[in-house]
Amino acid sequence: MATDPASGLDGQSVLVTGGAGFVGSHLAAALTDRCEVTVLDDCSTGEAENVPDGAELVRGDVRDPADLEPAMDGVDVVFHQAALADVGASVRSPIEGHRRTASGTVKVLDAARRADARVVAASSAAVYGQPDTLPIRESDRKTPLTPYGIDKLAADQYTRRFADRYGMETVALRYFNVYGPGETGHRSGVDDVVGTFLERARSDSVLPVEGDGTQTRDFVHVDDVVRANLRAATTDATGRAYNVGSGTGVSVREVAERVIRLVDSDSEIVHGDPREGDIKHSRAALGRARSRLGYEPTYDFETGLATLVDRAAVPS
Repeated sequence: MATDPASGLDGQSVLVTGGAGFVGSHLAAALTDRCEVTVLDDCSTGEAENVPDGAELVRGDVRDPADLEPAMDGVDVVFHQAALADVGASVRSPIEGHRRTASGTVKVLDAARRADARVVAASSAAVYGQPDTLPIRESDRKTPLTPYGIDKLAADQYTRRFADRYGMETVALRYFNVYGPGETGHRSGVDDVVGTFLERARSDSVLPVEGDGTQTRDFVHVDDVVRANLRAATTDATGRAYNVGSGTGVSVREVAERVIRLVDSDSEIVHGDPREGDIKHSRAALGRARSRLGYEPTYDFETGLATLVDRAAVPS
């Protein structure tokens, strides 16, 4: 398999929905040197300045045909990142979460079907809920615990069923806990642990840990998530879902301790009540992604975290 994860995309027209957000902006940046890149984002949570030079920003909502249809015109590949990323907001307003994530995905898929475009859609490990065994395989039972997870599962299933029903080329990527440069710590849920701890440690603020901190997560660097997307954009193994993680579990307490050491912070770790319904352990099985996509994570957590600290120390 080609070592270049974007092999085959040169000269193509791509659309990145949610491309002003965390993962979407990194993905757009990886594509601008070789593709014609359009970003469709309403900038309700993403920032326009995140969109890289060389990409065209269209401010709009994927749910609005007046915004989506022109952006989809002539597109070869759609990287669908737009969704409600705030888990807490989905709990407070499940109707809005469903509209943004599940309904938005259906509209993107249907527009891509008419445009004859491939869709690589961002799914989530939240579709699994509390796992029965580790590591978690794509075929394992799916019992999401939040409206966010339910909406992601609906979007995931729509993505795969559009391949079956309409003969489209689609891939769903189930992200585990993504971290990396540009993560502000303002996202809600376990995904923002690294960003939150780094921000607080730099100001010597308390690092809040829910429960005893022994709960583990599979933290995957955003650069590896981008590579998985690029692989999915060119694979012949479409119509499937793939886990995107590091394959390693790290405890939340260990994340806090490593951040304090790396930043040389005086922050204290303070334990609070455990979060109701929190998943105890999560770790991705990567066999399917390795064999079908050629995906291989390049960052272990220690290296990825050190890189973030080093980048922050470089003067702008």
